[in-house]
Amino acid sequence: MMRPTLRQLEYIVAVAETGQVGLAAAQLNVSQPSLSAQLAEVEADLGVTLFQRGRAGAKITPVGEEIVRRARQILHELQDLRAAAQGGGIFQGRLRLGVPSSIGPYLLPGVVQRLHKEHPSFRLIVREESTHELDEGLRSGRLDMIISSPEDHPGARRSHLFTESLWAAVALDHPLAHDRPHMALSDLNAQTLLTLGAGHRLSHIVAGLAARAGGRVSDEYEGTSLDAIRLMAATGAGIAILPSIYAATEARRGTEVRLYPLDDPAASRDLALIQPQLPEPRPGSEVLADILRSEAQRLLNSDGA
Repeated sequence: MMRPTLRQLEYIVAVAETGQVGLAAAQLNVSQPSLSAQLAEVEADLGVTLFQRGRAGAKITPVGEEIVRRARQILHELQDLRAAAQGGGIFQGRLRLGVPSSIGPYLLPGVVQRLHKEHPSFRLIVREESTHELDEGLRSGRLDMIISSPEDHPGARRSHLFTESLWAAVALDHPLAHDRPHMALSDLNAQTLLTLGAGHRLSHIVAGLAARAGGRVSDEYEGTSLDAIRLMAATGAGIAILPSIYAATEARRGTEVRLYPLDDPAASRDLALIQPQLPEPRPGSEVLADILRSEAQRLLNSDGA
């Protein structure tokens, strides 16, 4: 009879996340022999091998990946059940939220502050990752929800948050740095554009703008952060393409570059709160989406960005 206990499900998820039986045992505060025995019992009950154990650690098998995904789902449902019993939806528990580095540090501080004030028992755990990593985390159950571009996550449940325009940042002595209300797409002709690495949706948008304008995306420098590409633009290495929330919160505080909104319909990106396509959305997800929308609107209106 197949009957993994909830504790055993926690064990296999911990081993999958750490890749080491010893680390998982320490994390769960149990002995390594006890954890190994429980893993062996689960594998015997299910009739499958979940992990290949060796000197390099515990490598999850293909069937193990599916079992771990379902185990995470069961454990999440249990968390929701406990939260619902307490009358607070997700705001009595915790939520693992994945965000791209191009939005998280600028949008989330105000969101976290509001959550802490209005829902003090709720714990938000944030992971900054690339678009590909966010999709993997959502599919595997490692993340409960993500903020990302909806087109990168087909089949998931999506709740639109906001549309962000893109801005151009140029060095103070750049030929295009003069008084103007905006920068036209044609101004990017023959220009070198700076953006994040290929693992980010922003890089694909910038590549499309460069192709239409007759410019090029720099292959000498791929930024790991928006701060990095802004500072590269300040040296004259190219034109940095920046999202508007970043332009409103960070770039405008400095004096290294001049900023101009890009006057083109394609110079924007949509962002959504995305979760697995379960029969019902996670409790409280629309409340969280409303808080995210409200904070984004506040930032976008704060400096006219």
